Amino acid sequence: MANLTLPAVPVDGGLSRYFNEVWTFPVLTADEEVMLAERLREHNDTDAAHKLVTSHLRLVAKMAMGYRGYGLPVADLVSEGTIGLMRAVKKFDPDRGFRLSTYAMWWIKASITEYVLKSWSMVKLGTVAAQKKLFFSLRRVKNNLKIIDTGELTPEQSLQLSSALNVSEVDLITMNRRLSGRDVSLNAPMSQEGDSMEFQDTLVDDTPSPEHLTAETEQRDLHRDQLSQAMATLPDRERHIFEQRRLSEEPPTLEELGVHYGVSRERIRQLEVRAFEKVKFAMLEATQAIEAKTTAITA
Repeated sequence: MANLTLPAVPVDGGLSRYFNEVWTFPVLTADEEVMLAERLREHNDTDAAHKLVTSHLRLVAKMAMGYRGYGLPVADLVSEGTIGLMRAVKKFDPDRGFRLSTYAMWWIKASITEYVLKSWSMVKLGTVAAQKKLFFSLRRVKNNLKIIDTGELTPEQSLQLSSALNVSEVDLITMNRRLSGRDVSLNAPMSQEGDSMEFQDTLVDDTPSPEHLTAETEQRDLHRDQLSQAMATLPDRERHIFEQRRLSEEPPTLEELGVHYGVSRERIRQLEVRAFEKVKFAMLEATQAIEAKTTAITA
């Protein structure tokens, strides 16, 4: 798969030409797809892999365009989505009875989403689940409520959105500015009705102390490292199911994962429970080891 020659994604514009090129690749019939997948699986046929990948590059392009609102280069989104597609082609099993496009969507979305979250660093996004949910939900809710943001949300819009998303107005405004890539002047008026109150008048200095921030960061990093190490011990399938069911803001159903892996709903549930128990046990062991080490040092 690493030797495939694919259309180059331009890094400095020219995406229209790239999109036109990927749309020239023929769409495969179901029978052609099965034949190529079998050639790849049984003979490691690079030409078959190339046809499977290129015939689905238009799917990557469509999905990547759906992430434009996060302020990241479309070319990077397409590149990451293509990586997900190549992983899907490598793992695709036509005997399971569904098309490659259905299977590949999972891998493309996972690859792009991972890139988006990594690009929006922990400093920008925060670490709590509520921040992650707000990050992915704000644009959708604004569209649903037909709110057009021309630079800065009005107080009425902020109140409406914060109620719909069940978050504070401060968190909402902060995330909206980060998504739109705009900063606001501290001297910006809070309303257009002649009110003399400026944005800076509403700010409250609730900044945690440096000691608190340091302790919080260390604890967060420790938990993240423990979780990563625990998940690294899981087989690929269990790790993916655990990530999708336990770490996603909008987890897929057992039925959807069953289609993805070609197994029953009950089997997915069993794998999820087993993965969770393994991770919980590994993290408990790691915590106990740290506590024992700390006790020995302070004794």
